[in-house]
Amino acid sequence: MIFSKEVPFIIAEVGQNHQGDLDLAREYIRIFAFEGADAVKFQTRNNKQLFSKDAYEAPYTSENAFAATYGAHREKLELKIEWLPILKEDCIKHGVKFMSTPFDEPSLDILQQIDVDILKIASFDLGNLPFINRIAKLGKPVVMSVGGGKIEQIRSSVQTLLNHHNDIAILHCVSEYPCEFNRLGLDNIEVLIREFPECIIGSSDHFNGTLSGPIASMKGAKVFEKHVTLNRAWKGTDHSFALEPEGFRKFVRDIKRVSKMMAPKPIEEVGTEKVFVKLGKSLVTYHDLKAGDTLSLNNLSGRIFNEQYIPVRESNRVISKTVNRDIKKGDPIFYDDIIGL
Repeated sequence: MIFSKEVPFIIAEVGQNHQGDLDLAREYIRIFAFEGADAVKFQTRNNKQLFSKDAYEAPYTSENAFAATYGAHREKLELKIEWLPILKEDCIKHGVKFMSTPFDEPSLDILQQIDVDILKIASFDLGNLPFINRIAKLGKPVVMSVGGGKIEQIRSSVQTLLNHHNDIAILHCVSEYPCEFNRLGLDNIEVLIREFPECIIGSSDHFNGTLSGPIASMKGAKVFEKHVTLNRAWKGTDHSFALEPEGFRKFVRDIKRVSKMMAPKPIEEVGTEKVFVKLGKSLVTYHDLKAGDTLSLNNLSGRIFNEQYIPVRESNRVISKTVNRDIKKGDPIFYDDIIGL
């Protein structure tokens, strides 16, 4: 099983941010493996299969267009089939899983042939049960995003996967590009955990910062998918909200810190911190005391010495107790000075 409820699994989503350049795609693998990714994800399309002739030939005038028609634009951004084995070998070399999203059946066949490590089902194919079934039958670990999906669509999709295997991660996702912080809806992670206990639950977000990762982790997410780029200023729809290498490094670091932040300090260490040893106040008398006097709020104070005696935070233990000797104003009180302590 690739996914675990104990250890976070972090995916660097390159998408089309390689700009259709093999050298750039390889650089993404090298850099983001170094920055802590467990998998580097690409996307695989057969555009003429995926789009109708009209959609393929439609004019495309976006400021992010790489060609005059949408089909030609998409072709400029695709990885060539013969590059995929190269990218997989690079992933092996750099110790990360090779992952891709097939958007159509021919692309799924190609990914099967090169023995991709992990298959991704995009939010666009949530509820596409025939395609999900074809993916699940391959027995590969599957990550599925649920952006834009109603609960019944998610349930039927998950069940179709579970009919074949359970190495599955279901990712909460909001299909907005970019997604503003107040639209992330991370509480839904807890809903998915309750609804699908057989699966690992995670988060895929299009938020342009790193905070979403550790908060999703606190909600119970174990798989995290984040878009990455080498330059947020590059032309393209996904660069502006993707993380550059340093941002991704912090994203990974902070997710992995979350579980370590939760455990309380061992009780025997509480109060023994260096700052208290050096600067912690010890209980002293506020005025002269005689043997047999009762300690009270009115005759105690605190003072810093070179060593600590009874810490002031233990005043609750000594108030109403009596002392067994005379103690001058401002002198420390010792445990042995108190009757019945």
